[in-house]
Amino acid sequence: MKPTHPLPVHHSWPLYERERFFELGQLHACDTLDPIPDVVDVAARLAPGRARIGQWECDLADNDRLSWSDEVHDIFGIPRGAAVTREEAVALYAEGSRAAMEKLRAYAIRHRRGFTLDVEIRPATAPRRWMRLIAAPVCVEDRVVRLQGLKFLVPGSDGRDS
Repeated sequence: MKPTHPLPVHHSWPLYERERFFELGQLHACDTLDPIPDVVDVAARLAPGRARIGQWECDLADNDRLSWSDEVHDIFGIPRGAAVTREEAVALYAEGSRAAMEKLRAYAIRHRRGFTLDVEIRPATAPRRWMRLIAAPVCVEDRVVRLQGLKFLVPGSDGRDS
């Protein structure tokens, strides 16, 4: 059965709004939460034992090399610490979500903008689910050298959270 998502998020935002999008309070229907780097600790306080929010980075200068926190590995059903290529990770996105993500990613790199997108993924060892992806470019002068952000399960999309 394909998981449903009632109101998927899909938008781009300017870098000067970075702090707003990395504060997860409104994403969890809570009061304001701490921004990065304490976001994983905050998630653990909100849902002890079920925090599934992780940080990620994609180094554009190093052939799109990915760096994932343990929680991102968990979300994708990949053993913690395993090296994952971007090609392998993207293959786990449902087709429509993959297309939307690639389009926003290219736009983010070209125009130096962040984006937020709800995507359907097919984890390696778990049922399909919805994941919120928050991304922001890291610039050196006028050039984007990395993308970084958060990935977390949309509550209720995997049958565990509600």
